[in-house]
Amino acid sequence: MSRTPYVAGNWKMNLHTADGVALAEKVAIDRPDGMDVGVAPPFPYLAKIAEIGGGRLHVGAQDVHHEDVGAFTGEVSAGMLRDVGCDFVIVGHSERRHIIGEPTELVAKKAAAVYRAGMTLIHCVGETIDERRDDATLSIVESQLAELSPAIDDPARLVIAYEPVWAIGTGETATPEQAQEVHAFIRKELAEAYGDDFAAAVRIQYGGSMKPGNAAELIAQPDIDGGLIGGASLKPDDFLAICKAAVG
Repeated sequence: MSRTPYVAGNWKMNLHTADGVALAEKVAIDRPDGMDVGVAPPFPYLAKIAEIGGGRLHVGAQDVHHEDVGAFTGEVSAGMLRDVGCDFVIVGHSERRHIIGEPTELVAKKAAAVYRAGMTLIHCVGETIDERRDDATLSIVESQLAELSPAIDDPARLVIAYEPVWAIGTGETATPEQAQEVHAFIRKELAEAYGDDFAAAVRIQYGGSMKPGNAAELIAQPDIDGGLIGGASLKPDDFLAICKAAVG
């Protein structure tokens, strides 16, 4: 099955209004056709960035609260994110899991909330360096995929991002063969849970230090459908080069 490539930039806790607007405007104008391109700014800038793009730029959030409404000081619901123009949310990023300490039960609730709100869920999975050394990569990924709700029935609104934790912000990158092995495993697990047609339609991004110099080789793998980009997404030329690599 032919899948539309999807490259999304996770800005993390970076940029301010003027820089973010300038970056989003350049990406929206210069991005190639034939693919989906998204950016995930920090919460304060979501509404402003969502005004940009004329349909050429998806805008998403880096986190969400799992409840729809209530006395949860400092939290933001999926409905609120959708209200300001978000169409995707990143859930389960390794920095949320390992720095903030989010347990798998909470990640599962957040994933369900995003999907329930009608947005696209970018669900992150991946192993630490110790887990890879212990040959536990596939079991860790399997357990993180189990966080997805059985109620998910639209493959167009599910994106899996495989992000080996040891390759995030370190300059280290999984080889194309290492990445493809895990991406193929993810697709097999999705097929067992949701059926072959569903699995064949889900896009699986690679999310560990993808750069202009390695993007084409990674995305050329049969089960790699784009990237979830961190540091390189803050540099418009680098981010656009990755986008161009995604469409060949």
